[in-house]
Amino acid sequence: MVIQSLRGLSIIALLVAAQSVAVVLEARNGAAHGDATWYHTGQGACGAWSKDSDHVVALSPRQYAGGDNCWRHIKIHYQGKTVDATAVDLCPECQGDSIDLSPSAFSSLAGLDVGRIQVTWSY
Repeated sequence: MVIQSLRGLSIIALLVAAQSVAVVLEARNGAAHGDATWYHTGQGACGAWSKDSDHVVALSPRQYAGGDNCWRHIKIHYQGKTVDATAVDLCPECQGDSIDLSPSAFSSLAGLDVGRIQVTWSY
């Protein structure tokens, strides 16, 4: 009886672990949806300096993942336009899958005066 209970717990633990891995893989490879804003660049949380003319992005704390996603390239889509940007910074105030773009990356999608747009993006 005890062994059957342990086997049942082991199977449940494996299923939970497999589900967690699937969620992580989906987040890494699937499309994300969120707000995009823009900011003036400088030295990013990934350690390098960027200029406002670089196509770079600051990720939300969730997506930044303690620096694990530094230097990853993302494609950002808005109203039929697409821009490629490199993750170089952390956006502490960004929630969920929202991102903060350099002025040049943002202006490839919309005018800076717009300030905030809803985008879809992926690694």
